[in-house]
Amino acid sequence: MRAVILEEFGRPLVLGELDRPVAGPGQVLVRVEASGVNPLDIKIAAGQAAHARRSLPAVPGLDMAGVVEEVGPGVAGIAPGDEVYGMTGGVGDLQGSLAQYAAVDARLLARKPASLGMREAAALPLVVITAWEGLVDRAGVRAGQKVLVHGGAGGIGHVAVQIARARGAEVFATASPGRMDVVESLGATPIDRTATSVEEYVARHTGGEGFDVVFDTVGGAVLDASFAAVRTYTGHVVSALGWGTHSIAPLSFRGATYSGVFTLLPMLTGRGREHHGEILREVAALADAGALRPLLDPRRFTLATVADAYAAVESGTAAGKAVVDVEH
Repeated sequence: MRAVILEEFGRPLVLGELDRPVAGPGQVLVRVEASGVNPLDIKIAAGQAAHARRSLPAVPGLDMAGVVEEVGPGVAGIAPGDEVYGMTGGVGDLQGSLAQYAAVDARLLARKPASLGMREAAALPLVVITAWEGLVDRAGVRAGQKVLVHGGAGGIGHVAVQIARARGAEVFATASPGRMDVVESLGATPIDRTATSVEEYVARHTGGEGFDVVFDTVGGAVLDASFAAVRTYTGHVVSALGWGTHSIAPLSFRGATYSGVFTLLPMLTGRGREHHGEILREVAALADAGALRPLLDPRRFTLATVADAYAAVESGTAAGKAVVDVEH
């Protein structure tokens, strides 16, 4: 099969030939149709993601959508011909999705939303699992709450807005001036992050009380701002990028709580993989109900032009999620 290969960190990706894998126990062989590109893919390729524990040479690619070709021993509920999607590889020793075929743990998969094409489905797994773990698993977002999503037009942010709205919350989201319309189109109240201070938007939108849930998808100073924006006593801050050194004093002075999300953990440890499949089934139901849709960059990329897709993501010029079409 044709596959993209990362031979050395920080070096260009190579298009080569590998043996087609075979589905082992608990696995299915998927004919990959599309592979979503995430900022994490770029960091892994550059050797800047030690937490992904990648050994080389390796096939990159975290997200995928495709068609089941073979089912290995011990797999139930999935059959050849099923259209599936998932975050299935690209970290640890798991083969990534930038290849024509991948043998993947069946627990990490779910049936593709019927209302979405392969490209749209491949854009979703990492971002929706991260958003779901933060908003639903950690924060328990529910109707009647005010939710603030930092980076509401970004990869994780734009699906977080939709998940929070689907659960009945009133959603607000920070964005750059050029992306405010995206946030508004998703049904959230946009906040210009360049022109409004934390104190100003907390006063304007919550009467100074703070937001019930603040979801940080940016990290750094934005996590510090999240601690200052959360509701006293009952508020909860969640971050997908809670790294670095931060003072938790602003959070402590509010008596509020914090959770971190590390979406790769089930893939790296083998524990909790079933939950990724469960989340993707919930997300598929939301998508098919018309409550969730990914934003895609309109450009078409192939295995031969993966470098262009990576460049679009790295430079921030992708207008939505970049997706690679895997041709057969």
